[in-house]
Amino acid sequence: MNITRENIDALNAVVKVDIAKEDYSDKVEKILTDYRKSANIPGFRKGHVPMGMVKKQYGKAVLVDEVNKLLQDALGKYLTEEKLDVLGNPLPKAQDDLDWDAEAFSFEFELGLAPEFEVELKNKKAITHYNIVADDKMINDQVEHLQKQYGKIVSQDEVTEASEITGTFTNEEKDIDNSTMITLDKLKGKANPKKFIGSKVGDTITLKTKGLFNDDHDLMNALKVPHDDAHGLDIEVTFTITEINERELADLDQELFDKLFGEGIVTSVTELKEKIKEDSEKQFKQQGDQKLLNDVTENLIENTKFDLPASFLQKWMQTAGEEEMTEEQAKEEYEKSEKSMRYQLIEGKLIEKHNLQVQFEELKAHSMEMIKGQMAQFGQMNPSDKELEDIAARILGNQDEVKRMSEQLMSQKLLNLYKTEANTKTKDITYDDFVKEFYS
Repeated sequence: MNITRENIDALNAVVKVDIAKEDYSDKVEKILTDYRKSANIPGFRKGHVPMGMVKKQYGKAVLVDEVNKLLQDALGKYLTEEKLDVLGNPLPKAQDDLDWDAEAFSFEFELGLAPEFEVELKNKKAITHYNIVADDKMINDQVEHLQKQYGKIVSQDEVTEASEITGTFTNEEKDIDNSTMITLDKLKGKANPKKFIGSKVGDTITLKTKGLFNDDHDLMNALKVPHDDAHGLDIEVTFTITEINERELADLDQELFDKLFGEGIVTSVTELKEKIKEDSEKQFKQQGDQKLLNDVTENLIENTKFDLPASFLQKWMQTAGEEEMTEEQAKEEYEKSEKSMRYQLIEGKLIEKHNLQVQFEELKAHSMEMIKGQMAQFGQMNPSDKELEDIAARILGNQDEVKRMSEQLMSQKLLNLYKTEANTKTKDITYDDFVKEFYS
């Protein structure tokens, strides 16, 4: 067997594999001999079928199968030994005139090669790492929310700004008939809440769905309509009131503190606010870190310049999926996934350069922490080490779970790398301002 490579350019190559008779003949002969021993052909005793008849019936299929196995093994070994960093998979060049009656065969494969490039983390313009803080307004709002959540429900005669209003939205044409509870702070503008003020049980209010709620998701839930239907929906609905309640705020006392955090952990309003701030900012840190990760990723893609073997990759995409694509579909898919491909190459370069690895002990520790968190949600605060290790062992036996956790841990390692190596600056921002600026 002989394998040669012709480099078309820096990103494309053709590998030629020449297979001679001596490369496959012994293997094919052995398989056919085994077939002869077990073949059941009418008119012949088992094991006494003439070899010529066995070759005539099975020879071509066995030859094709063995040559293909030999070809794939040889190509894989060649790519490994030559340390070729290929994108996608080798693409066999079409051979319509291949003669399987010949003794020697030649096959050609197109390769898309990964580009050579360097990654620079020390970008000129600093990337902002947002430190999201819980301000006094947010903390006070959260305290009031907890008081409402644990407060008493008191029946009311008529609707006020603080009412929880239960009723039924209806529209015959759109087949809407849904009972729900709404609060006036969810309604958009001043005119919509004003229609409810002073209303009593049994009253029916006519409303326009367009601009009814601040958030389309609230409209979707209130009317029980699909998300796509709720967006831009402009019809008239009626809301018939069946119940009016108001939340009487729970007292900020030890009984409430114990319900929220466990006995004796919080003993004053000051400690309550400190706990809310601590817990909130712990969650906000994840959002700030995710924003940094996204921004560094975008910056690396934008500023790390290299070419890709686009034509090869589009051709490869045509046959790589479960269903074949047309040239146009493959081009469209390539354009959608090009940024992702670029980042995968950049990420791979960073992982190799900085020797980032996920060790088994890290996976085990991560899975045990994850289990402890899940068990705590169900009130199991102190599981034994044996319990944790047994559950972790089952999780680590699932390859999909191992892959998912490995990706999480590697993402964290990359984030830590960006924090120390990239040019970043820290900026404090309130949660409300963060949401308005980036997610409104």
